[in-house]
Amino acid sequence: MVTGTASLLFNPFYTTSLIEKSFVQIFNAKNAGISFMEYLKNDNLLPGGVPLVMIAIPGGTFNMGSNESCEEKPIHTVTIQPFYLGEYPVTQEQYQVIMGENPSHYKGKRHPVQNVNWEKAMEFCDKLSQKTGKKYRLPSEAEWEYACRAGTQTKYHFGDDEKQLENYAWYDSNSKSKTHPVGEKNPNRFELYDMHGNVWEWCSDIYHENYNSAPTDGSSWETPTKDKYRVRRGGSWSNYAVYCRSADRNGYSAGNSGSLIGFRVALDFT
Repeated sequence: MVTGTASLLFNPFYTTSLIEKSFVQIFNAKNAGISFMEYLKNDNLLPGGVPLVMIAIPGGTFNMGSNESCEEKPIHTVTIQPFYLGEYPVTQEQYQVIMGENPSHYKGKRHPVQNVNWEKAMEFCDKLSQKTGKKYRLPSEAEWEYACRAGTQTKYHFGDDEKQLENYAWYDSNSKSKTHPVGEKNPNRFELYDMHGNVWEWCSDIYHENYNSAPTDGSSWETPTKDKYRVRRGGSWSNYAVYCRSADRNGYSAGNSGSLIGFRVALDFT
């Protein structure tokens, strides 16, 4: 199994020379007659030729959570299987070609889509799956944090120095109270952009007030609670730096939307 360490970083959409060989071998064993690069090419365009770049995230084990707040405790070990995650939050252009509408307040093709509640995000995944023949979904909360950290255990994926956040995120101090086009700030070590700031991102999980009894296999936590809240991650253009941390989390009603909330999609490695 491929483990997730900084030495195994690669982006198969841009080059074949950096692809970890065992990752490709796993794919080929499950998909006889379909080459790895053919699979990536077929999955890289939406209707109308709109690109949707998915980054291959190697599997591994990490410590999820932090001691910063009660809802981030207890820190626990989680094992993640290899999967794909969108290079960026879903953009307004991508959302438009799949859903036929653009509910965003701050308009722009490459701006992240906003005003999308959890239910609409799930509907987008379903429609995208129907059009492409691949099973797109929202990432689990564990997958999201693992992908954001990219092998780190610091407050942010670049370290602990809050002053550096302006190089990686649009947030309260530099956003001028609006979203910005995706990919304008530096990526993390997995080549994922906007994991901190710009818009909050929906995860698939039901929100729980802490990690007691949370899954340790990276799956979505679906144990019912009294509130119909789902998890959102990453902070937004309107939030202070502390809410953009890798471990920060909160719950929000699945039926509510707003100008702070978007999402990015995941895809199983099958």
